[in-house]
Amino acid sequence: MKPKECAVLPLPRIALIASDYPRLEQLARRAAEKGDLDGIFLMGEINRAEIVPDESDDLRSLVTVGSWVTYCTNRGAPPGTVQLMWPEECSSDPARISVLTPLGAALIGLKAGDQMPYVVAGCLNVVRVQNVTRSGPNVVPLFRGARRGEPFDDDPGPTAA
Repeated sequence: MKPKECAVLPLPRIALIASDYPRLEQLARRAAEKGDLDGIFLMGEINRAEIVPDESDDLRSLVTVGSWVTYCTNRGAPPGTVQLMWPEECSSDPARISVLTPLGAALIGLKAGDQMPYVVAGCLNVVRVQNVTRSGPNVVPLFRGARRGEPFDDDPGPTAA
Protein backbone atom coordinates (compact mmCIF):
# COMPACT_ATOMS: atom_id res chain seq x y z
CA MET A 1 0.00 0.00 0.00
CA LYS A 2 1.38 3.40 -1.02
CA PRO A 3 1.37 6.27 1.46
CA LYS A 4 -1.21 8.90 0.63
CA GLU A 5 0.10 11.81 -1.33
CA CYS A 6 -0.87 15.24 -0.20
CA ALA A 7 -0.79 18.08 -2.68
CA VAL A 8 0.30 21.36 -1.17
CA LEU A 9 -1.35 24.46 -2.53
CA PRO A 10 1.15 27.31 -2.72
CA LEU A 11 -0.01 30.39 -0.85
CA PRO A 12 -0.66 33.37 -3.10
CA ARG A 13 1.04 36.70 -2.59
CA ILE A 14 -1.21 39.07 -0.68
CA ALA A 15 -1.17 42.81 -0.16
CA LEU A 16 -2.85 45.04 2.39
CA ILE A 17 -3.44 48.75 1.96
CA ALA A 18 -1.58 50.93 4.43
CA SER A 19 -4.74 52.54 5.83
CA ASP A 20 -6.27 49.12 6.71
CA TYR A 21 -3.10 47.61 8.15
CA PRO A 22 -3.08 49.11 11.69
CA ARG A 23 -6.71 48.25 12.39
CA LEU A 24 -6.39 44.75 10.88
CA GLU A 25 -3.27 44.06 12.92
CA GLN A 26 -4.89 45.24 16.15
CA LEU A 27 -8.08 43.26 15.48
CA ALA A 28 -6.18 40.06 14.67
CA ARG A 29 -3.77 40.44 17.61
CA ARG A 30 -6.58 40.90 20.13
CA ALA A 31 -8.50 37.92 18.76
CA ALA A 32 -5.36 35.74 18.62
CA GLU A 33 -4.48 36.62 22.24
CA LYS A 34 -7.89 35.21 23.23
CA GLY A 35 -7.11 31.98 21.39
CA ASP A 36 -9.49 32.72 18.49
CA LEU A 37 -8.42 30.49 15.58
CA ASP A 38 -9.71 32.95 12.99
CA GLY A 39 -7.67 35.69 14.65
CA ILE A 40 -4.58 33.49 14.56
CA PHE A 41 -5.17 32.75 10.86
CA LEU A 42 -5.69 36.46 10.09
CA MET A 43 -2.53 37.36 12.05
CA GLY A 44 -0.53 34.90 9.95
CA GLU A 45 -1.89 36.47 6.77
CA ILE A 46 -1.06 39.97 7.99
CA ASN A 47 2.48 38.91 8.88
CA ARG A 48 3.18 37.60 5.38
CA ALA A 49 1.43 40.43 3.51
CA GLU A 50 3.05 43.22 1.54
CA ILE A 51 1.83 46.64 2.70
CA VAL A 52 1.03 48.91 -0.25
CA PRO A 53 0.15 52.61 -0.35
CA ASP A 54 -3.53 53.55 -0.58
CA GLU A 55 -2.78 55.11 -3.98
CA SER A 56 -1.42 51.85 -5.41
CA ASP A 57 -2.20 51.09 -9.05
CA ASP A 58 -3.32 47.56 -8.12
CA LEU A 59 -5.92 48.75 -5.61
CA ARG A 60 -8.92 48.11 -7.88
CA SER A 61 -8.15 44.41 -8.18
CA LEU A 62 -7.18 43.93 -4.53
CA VAL A 63 -9.59 42.53 -1.91
CA THR A 64 -9.72 45.14 0.86
CA VAL A 65 -12.17 45.86 3.65
CA GLY A 66 -15.27 47.16 1.86
CA SER A 67 -14.64 45.25 -1.38
CA TRP A 68 -17.30 43.14 -3.07
CA VAL A 69 -15.85 39.74 -3.94
CA THR A 70 -17.27 37.06 -6.21
CA TYR A 71 -15.74 33.70 -5.36
CA CYS A 72 -16.16 29.96 -5.64
CA THR A 73 -14.98 27.18 -3.36
CA ASN A 74 -13.91 23.58 -3.81
CA ARG A 75 -17.13 22.41 -2.11
CA GLY A 76 -19.20 22.56 -5.31
CA ALA A 77 -21.45 25.39 -4.17
CA PRO A 78 -22.42 27.99 -6.79
CA PRO A 79 -20.29 31.16 -6.86
CA GLY A 80 -21.09 33.67 -4.14
CA THR A 81 -20.67 37.42 -3.82
CA VAL A 82 -19.95 39.03 -0.46
CA GLN A 83 -18.77 42.35 0.88
CA LEU A 84 -15.79 42.10 3.23
CA MET A 85 -16.43 44.21 6.35
CA TRP A 86 -15.10 45.04 9.80
CA PRO A 87 -16.73 42.80 12.45
CA GLU A 88 -18.82 45.60 13.98
CA GLU A 89 -20.23 46.56 10.56
CA CYS A 90 -21.65 43.11 9.85
CA SER A 91 -25.30 42.49 10.35
CA SER A 92 -27.58 39.57 9.69
CA ASP A 93 -27.14 40.29 5.98
CA PRO A 94 -25.44 37.17 4.53
CA ALA A 95 -23.88 39.32 1.79
CA ARG A 96 -21.66 41.02 4.39
CA ILE A 97 -18.91 38.97 6.04
CA SER A 98 -16.39 39.91 8.68
CA VAL A 99 -12.70 39.95 7.97
CA LEU A 100 -12.49 37.97 11.23
CA THR A 101 -14.17 34.86 9.78
CA PRO A 102 -12.34 31.99 8.08
CA LEU A 103 -13.54 33.08 4.61
CA GLY A 104 -12.96 36.77 5.32
CA ALA A 105 -9.41 36.19 6.54
CA ALA A 106 -8.73 34.01 3.49
CA LEU A 107 -10.01 36.67 1.06
CA ILE A 108 -8.22 39.75 2.42
CA GLY A 109 -5.34 40.81 0.19
CA LEU A 110 -6.11 38.48 -2.72
CA LYS A 111 -6.67 39.41 -6.38
CA ALA A 112 -8.93 37.93 -9.05
CA GLY A 113 -7.65 34.50 -10.03
CA ASP A 114 -5.95 33.83 -6.69
CA GLN A 115 -6.89 30.80 -4.64
CA MET A 116 -6.35 30.36 -0.93
CA PRO A 117 -6.79 27.45 1.49
CA TYR A 118 -8.68 28.03 4.74
CA VAL A 119 -10.22 25.85 7.44
CA VAL A 120 -13.86 25.79 8.59
CA ALA A 121 -14.95 23.42 11.35
CA GLY A 122 -11.81 21.35 10.88
CA CYS A 123 -12.33 20.92 7.12
CA LEU A 124 -9.86 22.27 4.58
CA ASN A 125 -11.48 24.46 1.92
CA VAL A 126 -10.07 26.42 -0.98
CA VAL A 127 -11.54 29.72 -2.14
CA ARG A 128 -10.88 31.14 -5.62
CA VAL A 129 -11.47 34.84 -6.25
CA GLN A 130 -13.34 35.42 -9.50
CA ASN A 131 -13.94 39.18 -9.35
CA VAL A 132 -13.28 42.15 -7.07
CA THR A 133 -15.15 45.46 -7.16
CA ARG A 134 -14.68 48.46 -4.92
CA SER A 135 -18.33 49.50 -4.67
CA GLY A 136 -21.57 47.64 -4.18
CA PRO A 137 -23.49 46.42 -7.22
CA ASN A 138 -26.70 48.16 -6.11
CA VAL A 139 -25.29 51.37 -4.65
CA VAL A 140 -27.02 54.53 -5.86
CA PRO A 141 -25.56 57.88 -4.81
CA LEU A 142 -27.93 59.95 -2.69
CA PHE A 143 -26.53 63.20 -4.05
CA ARG A 144 -24.99 63.82 -7.39
CA GLY A 145 -22.93 67.00 -7.49
CA ALA A 146 -22.60 69.31 -10.45
CA ARG A 147 -20.44 68.13 -13.32
CA ARG A 148 -17.33 70.06 -14.16
CA GLY A 149 -18.14 73.22 -16.01
CA GLU A 150 -21.78 73.21 -14.90
CA PRO A 151 -23.02 75.62 -12.23
CA PHE A 152 -24.24 74.11 -8.96
CA ASP A 153 -28.03 74.33 -8.73
CA ASP A 154 -29.37 73.98 -5.20
CA ASP A 155 -32.92 75.02 -6.13
CA PRO A 156 -35.23 72.26 -4.77
CA GLY A 157 -37.82 72.98 -7.48
CA PRO A 158 -41.50 73.70 -7.00
CA THR A 159 -42.99 73.32 -3.55
CA ALA A 160 -46.58 73.01 -2.35
CA ALA A 161 -48.18 76.10 -0.80
